[in-house]
Amino acid sequence: MHRTTLRIVDKIFTKFNKVGMINSAANWDKWNEIVQSMQVQDGQIKIAMVGKYVTLADSYVSVNHALKHAGAKIGKSVSIDWIDSEGINGNVDTLSKYNGILVPGGFGSRGVEGIIKTANFAREKNIPYLGICFGFQLAAVAFGRNVLNYSDANSTELNPDTAHPVVDLLPEQKTVSNMGGSLRLGAHDIIIKPNTIASKTYNASHVSRRHRHRYEINTKYLSEFEKHGMIFSAHSDNSKRMEMLEIPSHKFYFGVQFHPEFNSRPGFPEESFAAFIQASAS
Repeated sequence: MHRTTLRIVDKIFTKFNKVGMINSAANWDKWNEIVQSMQVQDGQIKIAMVGKYVTLADSYVSVNHALKHAGAKIGKSVSIDWIDSEGINGNVDTLSKYNGILVPGGFGSRGVEGIIKTANFAREKNIPYLGICFGFQLAAVAFGRNVLNYSDANSTELNPDTAHPVVDLLPEQKTVSNMGGSLRLGAHDIIIKPNTIASKTYNASHVSRRHRHRYEINTKYLSEFEKHGMIFSAHSDNSKRMEMLEIPSHKFYFGVQFHPEFNSRPGFPEESFAAFIQASAS
């Protein structure tokens, strides 16, 4: 959060306090503690954000803030390098200098191969990885290609003719021609499997998070993924839709189908960001 924003919020809080709308020293102390955590930080965590729209400053502003919230919670500053996935293909080794790698949401085929290579590199080099929406789906594609040995594994959004559609439309969506009208939007309830990284991260058996997507993990491949070490640790809609993935043997390899950045606040980082930054700091 920028210092100007913090000053404005401080003034608003003070005004309401003076007119009696807030009468709690404990609340004021808590806010001061949060403000202090955003300004006084010891050490830096270097994060590579590899995506399709990184040249547009506001494309991932909520993700940027969520990373900062998570860093402040543990007293660390977070330095983010925005890396265009179109240019990463032949330079994926440059990602080794980062403490963590994040792939945010997106649509379409541009820059996809760079993201797939990024997801696989993070897995092979044991670098903490967080995939959000598109980053979640392409982590599954990368695993399908490089671990399950399905060389043409893909999403049917990107290659409708792939022999191994590890990401696909649900059957009820295949007759819908208006893509915008078929997007799955808004908050949905998510059931978390016990004894998983997801359950430890969220410390809950279920959560509600916001979505914006049309394609899904193809459940026909679940047993193959799990047999080879990638676990789908949360689901929704009676197990029709996979919501979280993880690799338990990895330092931290985690993906979510939803958009966790919209649940992050100063002093209260969203749980997947908090776990990602904690892993990246260690």
